[in-house]
Amino acid sequence: MQAPQASNETVLDGESAQPSLTEMTKVSLKVGLLSFGGPAAQISVMHQEFVENRKWLSEDRFLHALNYCMLLPGPEAQQLATYCGWLSGRTLGGLIAGLLFILPGALAMGIVSYVYAAFGDTTIISAIFYGVKAGVLAIVLQALSKIGRKALKTRLSWLICGLSFCALFFFSIPFPFVIIGAALIGLFFARAPESAPEETASHAKRASLKGTIRTLLTGAVIWGTPPLAAVLLLAPGNVFADVAEFFSLLAVVSFGGAYALLSYMAQVAVETKSWLSAGEMLDGLGLAETTPGPLILVTQFVGFLAGWRDPAPFSAPTGALLAAAITTWVTFTPSFLFVLAGAPWMEKLRGNKRLAKALSAITAAIAGTILNLAIWFAINVLFAETNTLQVGMLDLLWPNPQSLDPILAGIAILAAVLVFVAGRGMATVLITTAILGFLVKMLPLLT
Repeated sequence: MQAPQASNETVLDGESAQPSLTEMTKVSLKVGLLSFGGPAAQISVMHQEFVENRKWLSEDRFLHALNYCMLLPGPEAQQLATYCGWLSGRTLGGLIAGLLFILPGALAMGIVSYVYAAFGDTTIISAIFYGVKAGVLAIVLQALSKIGRKALKTRLSWLICGLSFCALFFFSIPFPFVIIGAALIGLFFARAPESAPEETASHAKRASLKGTIRTLLTGAVIWGTPPLAAVLLLAPGNVFADVAEFFSLLAVVSFGGAYALLSYMAQVAVETKSWLSAGEMLDGLGLAETTPGPLILVTQFVGFLAGWRDPAPFSAPTGALLAAAITTWVTFTPSFLFVLAGAPWMEKLRGNKRLAKALSAITAAIAGTILNLAIWFAINVLFAETNTLQVGMLDLLWPNPQSLDPILAGIAILAAVLVFVAGRGMATVLITTAILGFLVKMLPLLT
């Protein structure tokens, strides 16, 4: 793979000129700073910036990339950012977009982790992000509307969307099974697109077995260097090697997003490793949900506290930062590897009609997935108490109506008006809701 050139080379499929590295960096940083609210909202941010505002990618190519990323283990939103960056700026563009998607959230999580470990009080931080959750809810609904209009054009696609939602929301069927089922339905029952996109020489020629092997080997060496250094330079069994080993394993089996692995991760981190308590695990999840970046950054919080409590031979702050850095490194590096190695082949297969049938069905399933996330997010944001009904295979989550947060509900309604009626951008919505939330939380403390 070659590094991108800052030129006006025309991109196929009706997309605009290839962006320069400066443009790519600015937009990727914006996406990273606005990446609140989990994958649905993050996908919406990328769609708006890469497809709608900049027109660097066509709708079809964006959804093609999204379908591939949903099949991979790891945080799909970060993988999609890397894929979009690769499409717009080749390998260097992918690295820039992927890294800048992670870094704002990683920095924020590092700060709040230190405040939590050193002082045990994150009142101001929680107040800043209190109202943001309501704004994110409106953005999630906007993403659902946009992707639904594109993906749900046939009766079969509506059926797949509904079945996917029911499988996830009512029966808690593992996400990979939902995607595999949708792909099989599409493969056997869907009609091939009338005009499947042709293979594009600019990307198809870059798919080669030699290049893929080189990418995989290089990525594996880069991925494994920090954990190996921890083993060789420090005492065997040190906490840095321990967190590297555990989160490396999670990185390659984390299908279905962070929530699919939270219970297992919490059990090991709390009960087996004793890195933190169950209450601290919940606090870390809350901080990860309210700061930018993928939810899987909760792993960084876990690594930070593990290093804080067992920092030898370093001081507590240094040990915590090193453990958090290693945790984040081993968690996200495989996602870059999967995309940079696999994206050229996915682009080469864009003209395959059988694959197009399966991927169109996956797109419909993704709409159902986003609907599930939107409802789950709304329930957990607007209500303080929830209940779970389990009857046989049925696993239903519903809120306690008396626990509704009326102020947050009001901010959410205002955010929806700003998005759907006033047509305001994400920055305006998030800033407005952040200010309102901060005032609501802090004014009673100051009076």
